Amino acid sequence: MVLPQRISLFLLLCSSPPVFVGGISNSTEAPCDRRCLANARVKKELFSAPQNDNCTIMVNITSIQYETLSFDTKGMEMSSRIKINMEWKDPDLGWLQEKSRFPTIVMPVDKIWIPRIVLDNAIETTMEPYTNDVQVRRDGTVSHAVVYFTTVSCQINLFTYPFVAGSCPVAMNGWSQKTCALNFQIADNVTLVGGSGGEWLTTSVNKTVDKSNRVYLQVALSINPFSAVVTLILPSGLILLADLVSFALPFEGGERNSFKVTLVLSFTMFLLILSDHLPNSGDCSPLLHYHFSFCLVCLVLSMLASIVLTRLSVDDSFLVCRRSSKVHPSNSTETNDGLDQEKDTGVITTMSGDLASEKTSLLKIVNFLETVNEKEKEDQSKVAFAYLLDKFCFGFFIIIYILYGIIIISITRTDICKVNNLDFWDESQQEDVYYDYSYIYSYSYSDSDSYSDSYSDSYSDSNTNT
Repeated sequence: MVLPQRISLFLLLCSSPPVFVGGISNSTEAPCDRRCLANARVKKELFSAPQNDNCTIMVNITSIQYETLSFDTKGMEMSSRIKINMEWKDPDLGWLQEKSRFPTIVMPVDKIWIPRIVLDNAIETTMEPYTNDVQVRRDGTVSHAVVYFTTVSCQINLFTYPFVAGSCPVAMNGWSQKTCALNFQIADNVTLVGGSGGEWLTTSVNKTVDKSNRVYLQVALSINPFSAVVTLILPSGLILLADLVSFALPFEGGERNSFKVTLVLSFTMFLLILSDHLPNSGDCSPLLHYHFSFCLVCLVLSMLASIVLTRLSVDDSFLVCRRSSKVHPSNSTETNDGLDQEKDTGVITTMSGDLASEKTSLLKIVNFLETVNEKEKEDQSKVAFAYLLDKFCFGFFIIIYILYGIIIISITRTDICKVNNLDFWDESQQEDVYYDYSYIYSYSYSDSDSYSDSYSDSYSDSNTNT
């Protein structure tokens, strides 16, 4: 009785280990897939920046795509669209290769910390994620792309407008305190998308580093002068030419004066267009403002000269207080009455048959005709004198326009105005010592598998629970 019980107990003990092992193997969890890995890292709620021993975060900007949206010439503001591809390392997002065979996972962009670039000279900035997901590699490297819509203040030398070519900086940097910093390593892979922003053309975009290791994009801009030449410069030249040709019109009838007044009013319209298009003041006010002012002064002087010469053609003085006897109605009436009386007297005297009286009447008629001839000669001399002065005025304006053209060409050939676009940096508040954190992450982002082996010990404790 005892022997069968012992045999049964022995068989039971021999069969228990496989059942126990099988029970353990059945209770072990299945291998974690990509979604499982992503959800595990979402649960960590890593909304703060990764912290290391020296409190420095390194972000590698692999490429930049730049596009100029518009340029406000009057406000001197440039609007841009910048797409930035970046990578950074967050060790808490990594995992061991022994735990999961997947090299990459995809996570929601709003569930982890995302670095934000500081645009130093931006007036308005809006950042949007290029996609709603980020890619995370096994070693904790995060790949992400953002799109910045920014408006920066840009002072360009408009002195020689519309023949202008200049540059505008877009400063892209991180931030730095005494012990903590967010540093960006920006690659030279900067590409230009588009290039046309209305009147302005974007010719090139280059990454530039100043002496203080501050990085900015140097955007080269130029103006297509066709529109400004056709709408502003060419009409002003044609109006001046029409004013010169108007000297061929006669004084009589007032056609010249009315034509010159029309030219002045037409030019005033172009002044309104210019004031709405270009800035009215600044360090380098456009030379076109002075050009239009000069043209307006010349047109007004030409109109006033024509009015004065018209006055001189009918009277000896151009003063308003004096009136011309030629146009005075009372003088004209008296002259006609005298002529009628002379005619009546002559007729009566002739009919009387008295020879002495007839001789006297003939002398009166001769004197009257001589007076009329002298009056006509005097009027002709006034008109001739006015036309002589008109020729002098015509020559004077031609000489003025030639000298003005020479002066304008000489001024545009010289560089008399310079603009500093980098004055938005406050040099007095810059750090005296700039730390070099580039030695911290000397690895290559492409060699992620080898990096995961070196960090396997540090991840083992944090991923065991996962």
